[in-house]
Amino acid sequence: MATGGGRAFAWQVFPSMPTCRVYGTVAFQDGHLLVLGGCGRTGLPLDTAETLDMASHTWLALAPLPTARAGAAAVVLGKQVLVVGGVDEAQSPVAAVEAFLADEGRWERRATLPQAAMGVATMERGGRQGKLPVTAFEAFDLETRTWTRHPSLPSRRAFAGCAMAEGSIFSLGGLQQPGPHNFYSRPHFVNTVEMFDLEHGSWTKLPRSLRMRAKRADFVVGALGDHIVAIGGLGNQPCPLGSVEGFSLARRRWEALPAMPTARCSCSSLQAGPWLFAIGGVAQGPSQAVEALCLRDGV
Repeated sequence: MATGGGRAFAWQVFPSMPTCRVYGTVAFQDGHLLVLGGCGRTGLPLDTAETLDMASHTWLALAPLPTARAGAAAVVLGKQVLVVGGVDEAQSPVAAVEAFLADEGRWERRATLPQAAMGVATMERGGRQGKLPVTAFEAFDLETRTWTRHPSLPSRRAFAGCAMAEGSIFSLGGLQQPGPHNFYSRPHFVNTVEMFDLEHGSWTKLPRSLRMRAKRADFVVGALGDHIVAIGGLGNQPCPLGSVEGFSLARRRWEALPAMPTARCSCSSLQAGPWLFAIGGVAQGPSQAVEALCLRDGV
C-alpha cells in the first residue's frame, strides 16, 4: 500500500448531502463545506446552496445562486467565494462570475470570464465550449479582478483533471477529441499527463512511462502528501470507476491507493486541509455521497 511521508491513505465518510447533485460547485471556508448549484435529478442546473458544518456534521441552506449553473469552479478569497463559469439551463457555457459574501449571506456579480466555459478547473485551464474541448489556460488576478491568458494546453481534452504541486500544474487524463490525422474515429479516454512549469511558463507532455495506470475522465484529482491523486471517473468500463491511484513525486511513479467507498464519476472535488473530497456525482444514479481521501498518522 502506498504511503505519504510515513502516513497511510484512508477514506472518511461524511453525512450525505440533502440534495443529489452532479457537477456541483464546492468550496471550504471557515470550517464549512459549501456545495453550490450543480444538476439535480431532473438534469437541469440548480440554484440551491448548502453548507456542512464540519464540527457538528450538520447541513444548512444558504441563499440561492443568482445564476443556476452546473460544472462551475470556485475560489475562496477571505470571506468571499467566487463561482466561475459553468453551464446554464439552456446547456450553454456561462461567462458570469459571482461572489458569495459569507458575512452578509448574499451574492454579488463580478467581472465575467473572457471565454465562457463549463467543466473548468479552479485554475481555469481547459474545459468545454458546448460539445467542443478547449485548450484555454487563463488566470484571474484576485486583486485587480482581471484575466490573463497563458500558453494553451498541448492536447485538446474534455473532462481532464488538474492539480498543483512543487511549482507545477499537472493536467491529467480526460476525453480526447480526435484530430484529422488521429487513428481513432471517435473521442476516447486517455491517461495523458501534461505539466505546466509556473516559473518558466511552459508545458511539457510527460512520456508514456509516467502516464496514469488507468485511462479515465470526469474524475477527482488533487495533491495529498507527495502524491498527485486521481479518483474514480469514467473509463472504458460500463460503470463508474472506483479505482484510485497516486503519482509519487519522490519515486516518480503511479501507485494503487485505497478504492472509493462509493464508485462514482462526475463528482465535485475539493482539497481542504488533510482531505481530498469526492462529493455527489453519479453512481448508479445521482448521488448524495460525501467522502474524502486523507493521510492518517500511525495507520
